[in-house]
Amino acid sequence: MTRVNISGGSPYEPKLGYSRAVVQGDWCFVAGTTGVDPVTKTFPESVLEQAQNTLATIKSVLEGAGFSLSNVVRANYIITDAAYMEEIIPALSATFGEIRPAATMIVAGLVNPAMKIEIEVTAFKG
Repeated sequence: MTRVNISGGSPYEPKLGYSRAVVQGDWCFVAGTTGVDPVTKTFPESVLEQAQNTLATIKSVLEGAGFSLSNVVRANYIITDAAYMEEIIPALSATFGEIRPAATMIVAGLVNPAMKIEIEVTAFKG
């Protein structure tokens, strides 16, 4: 079974020793992804906008690897404030409402104070 490491182009990937995603057979593991604006490279103040940016990046990575959002079987959400859960519901519902992957939501600190959400997914197409 061939393993393919997919780079997102971040300078942190080689420094920290990770890939944006790893495809192994029928599985795609997408690393924790945050909501940086793809144009300005800054984090929006709104956690909803950060969630939307994060999910758009994940969608793009999955599609580039030959998967789709409908292949997502597991999602892990990390938010920095429990109150953000209500604010991100529109983004999560629009993306995963019909797919309904197994999911976990955790409240924790992230490495950059501007980051309010990080999402990691696993996709399977068997």
